Amino acid sequence: MKKILVLHTGGTIAMKEDAVTGGVSPDVANPLMDATISIPTDVKLVVEDIFNLPSPHITPRHMLKIKERIQFAKSAGIDSIVITHGTDTLEETAFFLDTTIGNQLPIVITGAMRSSNELGSDGLYNFESAIRVAACPEAQDKGVLVVMNDEIHSARYVTKTHTTNVATFRTPTLGPIGLVSKHRILFMQQLVETPHWDVSTVDGLIPIVKAYAGMHGDLFEALVQTEIDGLVIEALGAGNLPPETLAPLQKMLDKQIPVVLVSRCFNGIAEPVYDYQGGGSELQKMGVIFCNSINSQKARIKLLIAKNCPLSPEELSYFMEN
Repeated sequence: MKKILVLHTGGTIAMKEDAVTGGVSPDVANPLMDATISIPTDVKLVVEDIFNLPSPHITPRHMLKIKERIQFAKSAGIDSIVITHGTDTLEETAFFLDTTIGNQLPIVITGAMRSSNELGSDGLYNFESAIRVAACPEAQDKGVLVVMNDEIHSARYVTKTHTTNVATFRTPTLGPIGLVSKHRILFMQQLVETPHWDVSTVDGLIPIVKAYAGMHGDLFEALVQTEIDGLVIEALGAGNLPPETLAPLQKMLDKQIPVVLVSRCFNGIAEPVYDYQGGGSELQKMGVIFCNSINSQKARIKLLIAKNCPLSPEELSYFMEN
């Protein structure tokens, strides 16, 4: 008998729509707690309502609490984990767990785009699918998985791409690593091994800044005067910035504040290609770290983890780049 710990954290999957106003909000009790679902006969569920929060209310401290609960569950004989979560920050929680826990046991996160009493609600179906994936032997050593809308995605690359569509979760460039069919769980991609670091704290202020045409250095200049612990920049194209930003950016680097760069493009990777003022090649020479395979919100989570390890500057660069 496989024991699966279910951690409900809230989100649309645990909400109801008001029939009069049309507003969607958390219910007094999580409707998933009493829902009738079909699960594999060799699975026993242990269910906990750990939070009941809209996902914009989730912070790294909540993620840390989930991580610690999972690690305790592993030591207590739990075989797999299923987490229900709001979709707005689902990818960040998934990435945090993937980067700190790794392959210790199968962890599957799911959610819903329609609340429990809306027409075409997708919550129960996604929940059942997540349990099926968590129970299958092939989920072992795959890291944290996100299961939505019959697709299995790696937490490392998946992102929310649509505000309301039930097929919102996509993996840019690479696509899903597996599918949930009527009778089978199919994995079709081999994952690249990535470094993991455990943490016991999540302290630090790390903002995200998005580059744009005509950007000046005023915002970076203001950030230099604050007590930030790092900065993530969504740069232009393959990883470039307007030249007016370079001087205050250099001040930040001189203060030993790590600056991590990703591309604002939906597909592709950031890399130091262009050798002109503000081009990626110059930024790399200045000391900017190119985080070339994840988006800005995940790069921020990763840098927060790195700052709480702590890592040497060389270890931090390697961790962020891989």
